[in-house]
Amino acid sequence: MMISERAKMTAGQPYQQFDSELIARRKLVREQLLQINQLTDNEARNGQAKALLAEAGDDFFAEAGITFDYGFNVHIGDHFYANYRLTLLDTCPITIGDHCYIGPDVGFYTPVHPLSAQQRDADVEMGKPITIGNSIWIGGHATLLPGVTLGDRVVVGAGSVVTKSFPSDVVIAGNPARVIRRLDEHGEVITDNKN
Repeated sequence: MMISERAKMTAGQPYQQFDSELIARRKLVREQLLQINQLTDNEARNGQAKALLAEAGDDFFAEAGITFDYGFNVHIGDHFYANYRLTLLDTCPITIGDHCYIGPDVGFYTPVHPLSAQQRDADVEMGKPITIGNSIWIGGHATLLPGVTLGDRVVVGAGSVVTKSFPSDVVIAGNPARVIRRLDEHGEVITDNKN
């Protein structure tokens, strides 16, 4: 049985990015997002953007400028807010929990390009999923790289580059991001590693 390039891509296996099904979906999404992001009516803009995603819960709100490749690999929980210019490169699944708040110009990047120049030249791409828990706050201009998982109640400082996974109840910041504070489940500081 033949496995589609879409199935390979979603599973994180090497796939051909110039597959006709994938090209058609990217084109459709680009055309629709171009129109959606011009809408000034919040309800209309968010309703149409939400319809392109695999799933999005109640109270989905994204300011203008939301961008993604496919949409069918984006799963968002309830009570979601994203500021301007959210980028979701959803080669692999991007899963976002409930009560998540995203600052402006934040990027979730699941594609992985091979280290081998020969594979890159052959247009082989892969990916790793990104999963973030509930009650997350991500500051503006943060970047989450392929394979990252964040636990619940994590705060990501503005401008951070998140290259690895972190557990629940931490504040992370920097490039690469590291733990600068540990919190209890109520958000109270347990330890402060800023220095």
